[in-house]
Amino acid sequence: MALETLLEQQRSLHEERERAMDAMVKEMLLKKGTHKDQIDSDHRTKKLLDRYMDSSSHLEELYEDKDSTRKEELEALSGPNAFQEFYDRLKMIKDFHKKHPNEISVPMSIEFEAMSLERENAEEEGARAPSEVVFTSEEGYGKYLDLHECYVKYTNLKGIDGQSIDYVTYLTLFDRLFEIPKERKSGEYRRYLQMLLDYLSKYTSKVKPLMDQKEEMDRVTETFEGQWDSGSFPGWPKEAASAMAQGGAHLDLSAFSSSEELASLGLDRLKSALMALGLKCGGTLEQRALRLFGTKGIALDELDPDLFAKKSKPGKGVKDNTARQRYVALLEAKAYFYTELLGEQRMATKENVQRKQARTDAEREDDEEAHMSESDSDDDDDEVIYNPKNLPLGWDGKPIPYWLYKLHGLNISYSCEICGNQTYRGPKAFQRHFAEWRHAHGMRCLGIPNTAHFANITLIEDALALWEKLKVSKASERWQPDTEEEFEDSTGNVVNKKTYEDLKRQGLL
Repeated sequence: MALETLLEQQRSLHEERERAMDAMVKEMLLKKGTHKDQIDSDHRTKKLLDRYMDSSSHLEELYEDKDSTRKEELEALSGPNAFQEFYDRLKMIKDFHKKHPNEISVPMSIEFEAMSLERENAEEEGARAPSEVVFTSEEGYGKYLDLHECYVKYTNLKGIDGQSIDYVTYLTLFDRLFEIPKERKSGEYRRYLQMLLDYLSKYTSKVKPLMDQKEEMDRVTETFEGQWDSGSFPGWPKEAASAMAQGGAHLDLSAFSSSEELASLGLDRLKSALMALGLKCGGTLEQRALRLFGTKGIALDELDPDLFAKKSKPGKGVKDNTARQRYVALLEAKAYFYTELLGEQRMATKENVQRKQARTDAEREDDEEAHMSESDSDDDDDEVIYNPKNLPLGWDGKPIPYWLYKLHGLNISYSCEICGNQTYRGPKAFQRHFAEWRHAHGMRCLGIPNTAHFANITLIEDALALWEKLKVSKASERWQPDTEEEFEDSTGNVVNKKTYEDLKRQGLL
C-alpha cells in the first residue's frame, strides 16, 4: 500500500528475508527423485535467493538513510507530538479505506504458504511440477549438450581440418584447442570461441543455476594471468624474450638446436620467417639458416641493425598482436573451465549420439515414445538404486551386470603419471586416453610429441628416455654430406666428399 512508512517497509523486508530463507531450507531438504526434479528445485532456490538478495540490498539502502527520511520519521514518532502523529496517520488510513473500500491487503505469509503447500502436494502425490527452465529436445532436460551449431561453425573454419571429422569426433576434440597452431587462430576462430562460450555459459546457468559464474570467471582469469605471464598456458608457449616471439613470426625456434636443422625447412620457409622479423631474406640456404638461428633467444633491439632490411620497423604492431593473442587465450581458458565443469554431460552426450546412430528409425521412434511414457508415468522413481559394489550405471540409469563389469575389465584400474596420476578404469578407457587432451597436454609439457612411439607409456622417466633414444636414432639417420655426398674424380672413380677434398689438397686428382 502506498501509505506504508519507512519502518513498515523495513519490517516487511525483514519478514521477506526470513520467509525466503525458510523456503530455501525446505527446498534444499526436499527429496529429489529424478534429474528433472533436481534442476527444477535448483531454479526455485535460485529465485528465492535472488529475492533474498534484493530484499537485503533494499534494506541496506534504507538503513543508510542518505536523504535522512528515516531519521525524520523516527523523530516524528518519538518527539513531543507523538500522539498527534499517531492520530494523523490513523486518519490517513481511514480516509484511504473510505475511498477504496474493496482494497484487500494480502499478507506475505499467504504467498509462501501457497508455495510450501504446492511443494508438499507434489512430494506426497508424486505429481510432476511444471518445468522451471526450457531445454531443447537434444539436451534432454540438462542431460546432454547440443553443440550442433558450434560443430557447423568449427567445420567451416579456415586453416583447420574440421570438415573431415564427424559430430562424435568433435565432441571428443572440441576442447583440445592447444593442438591448433596459434598462427591459424584468426578472427573466425575467435568468433567460434565466443559462440562456444556463449552456449556453454547459458547451458551452465540452466543446469547449475546456483553457481556464481561471474566469481568463477574471475578466478579463471586470475589463474590465466599467472600462466600467461610465465608462458605455461597450453598452446601459447613463451619464447623466452626471443626475437621470434616479439616479432610475431610463425616459426618456433625452440624446436631447433642448430642451423643445419633449420636448413632442412627449405628456402621459402626460411624466407617467410625472416620477412616476418623484418630481416634480410637473401643469400644461400646456409646463410639464411645461420641468420635466422642467430635470433634465437635475442630481443629485436639487441640485433645488429645491419641485419634488418631497409625501411623495416622492428616490433611494429607487436603490442596489438599480443593483446589479440592474450584475448583469444583467455577465451580458451574459459572454454577449458566449462568443458571440465560439464564433463559428465559431455560423456553422456557422446554415448547418446553413438547409441542413436546405431539404431534404426523405428527403434528411435520407439525409444522416444518410451521416454515420453516414462516421464509422464508415476512410477516409483524416488527409490535409491541398490548398488553395493559401486558398479557403473548403464544407459538406463541402472547398474550394469557384474559379469559385464568383469568382462570389460572395469575392475582393473590403470594410473598414468603423465596425466597427473589420473586413474582409468578398464583397458578400453586406458587405451582411449592416449588420444585425449589430458595425455596430449602432459606430453606437450614434457616437450615430447604425442606419436605412436609412446603408446602404452605412462611413466615420465620412460617417456623421456625413449625420446632421447629416438633423437639419437634420428640424428644417425640424418643425411651427412661429408660421408654421403658423392664425387667423381678425373678417372671416373666415385668417392665421398671428404675423400675427394683430401685428394684434391694433395694434388692427386
